[in-house]
Amino acid sequence: MKDKQFKNLDEQVEIFKYKGMVINDEKYAKDVLLRENYFFLSGYRHLFLQDEQKKHYLPGTTFEELYSLFLFDRQFRNIIFKNLLIVENNAKSIFSYQLSKKYGYKENDYLKPANFDMSPEKSRQVNDLIKKMKRQVRINGYQHSATMHYLNNYGYIPLWVLVKVLSFGIISEFFSILKHDDKVAISKIYNIDVESLTNYLSILANYRNVCAHEDILFENKTQRTIDNTVYHILLGIEKEDGEYKKGKNDLFALIIILRQVLTGDDVKNLILELDRIIENLRLNLHTISIDKVLDRMGFPTNWKDIANIEKRPLNEE
Repeated sequence: MKDKQFKNLDEQVEIFKYKGMVINDEKYAKDVLLRENYFFLSGYRHLFLQDEQKKHYLPGTTFEELYSLFLFDRQFRNIIFKNLLIVENNAKSIFSYQLSKKYGYKENDYLKPANFDMSPEKSRQVNDLIKKMKRQVRINGYQHSATMHYLNNYGYIPLWVLVKVLSFGIISEFFSILKHDDKVAISKIYNIDVESLTNYLSILANYRNVCAHEDILFENKTQRTIDNTVYHILLGIEKEDGEYKKGKNDLFALIIILRQVLTGDDVKNLILELDRIIENLRLNLHTISIDKVLDRMGFPTNWKDIANIEKRPLNEE
């Protein structure tokens, strides 16, 4: 395999042109490539290709269209990330309130292994996670004003303060090792069953990382799938071989999760913001249709209607 060699901006533009892309303004294209990176921009080429192997663009594909999809994904990622931060903050608040009320406010109290699921299959995970959390106290305790205040003045950090320095990934794992009764108490607040909430938190933490690292989001699919919900039924999502074709491990599955864990107003704002950027992309696409993008995202044509469906238990019965 040949080494990938450096290409200057003129050569990058020529590669696009060789592959059939229309470059209307070479100066503009080179300015964009300098700021955004040829490699990152090319990651959005797939919907515009005639053939994945030959890697030639559909006739008439312009540089501006490719860049529009790139910018759309950036806007989409920012909107999703903003809402994931809301979910993360809510989860930290709910978890710390419920557990502090039951187990106390000093880390030596609320981080006792006996407070968690110490079954044989979970005990090692419990001990490992407690070590992770205590390590966060040592590493970050004196770097954040809130945690530093409690350490300096009281000698301990309450859970409702400690969560400030814990990642969403740790919070997600934290829920998975709680005793069943504690999981049930928290799940009731969300009106979601324990198994679904466990799955959702893991998916949300994964998407939080995707957004934070600015990876391509709009066509991202997760390894985990969500169970069928009333939203799949009420939106009339098409099935194939008895399985829903959309809203299982794609971006619409994430929207379904957010529908359940956000407040009604937050959901409406989310849908309005997504609708605005989708309509803007629609106006900037000429070679492909917006439906091709939405299909890659897993969005049904009536995706906006999810905001009008009253929040309810997720199972189909």
